[in-house]
Amino acid sequence: MLKMIHRKTALVLIVFSFLYLLMSYQLPEYPYAIIDADFVPKILGFLLLFLSVLLFLSKKKETEEERKKRNIPKADIVTLLVVCVFIIVYIFLFEMIGFFIMTALFIFICSWYLGYKRHVVNGIVSLSFSLFIYLLFNYMLQINLPAGILPF
Repeated sequence: MLKMIHRKTALVLIVFSFLYLLMSYQLPEYPYAIIDADFVPKILGFLLLFLSVLLFLSKKKETEEERKKRNIPKADIVTLLVVCVFIIVYIFLFEMIGFFIMTALFIFICSWYLGYKRHVVNGIVSLSFSLFIYLLFNYMLQINLPAGILPF
């Protein structure tokens, strides 16, 4: 029954979705909110659970070609690990340095590391995207993002 890889994956995802739903039901409720803060996490948890059950019930057999696709080259694994380190550094420095600077640096460095060579375009995109999201959240949605070392 569990010989097929998609069934093993589905079981892991089902357990993860139950844990995710358990944590989403622990979010505090606000009495005057029409749609509460736990609405989207609960919807995503149930969607993950539903799709995981569909994956488990899938009757499709894995072909030899699909088995070969599962083998990831070591260079790709190293790239994934380096990007994971970038993400951890981003999370760690997010509040100290601030959203705008850390997001711009993260986008620029990740794009550079993954092989994008047009550094001027990369810099413009990373700065403009970070500034747009910062202004959108802070001034239009009135959700304060960490300013960090910047005075605004």
